[in-house]
Amino acid sequence: MLLPIIAAASLTILLLAVGGLLTDVGPWYRDLRKPSWNPPNWAFGPAWTIILGLAAWAGVLAWTHTHEPSVHLRIGVLFGVNMICHALWSPLFFNLKRPDWALMEVPFLWLSILGLILGLAPVSSLAALLLAPYLAWVSFAAVLNFTIVRLNAPFGAPKT
Repeated sequence: MLLPIIAAASLTILLLAVGGLLTDVGPWYRDLRKPSWNPPNWAFGPAWTIILGLAAWAGVLAWTHTHEPSVHLRIGVLFGVNMICHALWSPLFFNLKRPDWALMEVPFLWLSILGLILGLAPVSSLAALLLAPYLAWVSFAAVLNFTIVRLNAPFGAPKT
């Protein structure tokens, strides 16, 4: 039981660290037009920490509720795909300064979370339930991302 907890905690910390390093909330981001309902910048770190902590807990629950290698493989693949999709959004939005490209990546992230929920539900209903805030937050973030694109487009065009 200890090894799955250590692995889940380590991967979560790694994902949070990568996300933090790839999120440059500098002048470019501050100057974007954002809707009035945009959360304050300080809220994103705690929100992601809670959400990814719940996802790690879901992973541990699912992993420890089965001893079938094929189910462990499925859990690993689902989380691996999700981690890749999760890690792609910040560099697209912040580093490349392309909220439009980040918005095109959101459906893949959203589907990877839905895949996790559907894939973990037969193993542990609590694990699937623990992923609901992740899906809700990414749904909210997608609407926010869309609104930022709508308010600020076009991106990638030379400044005149």
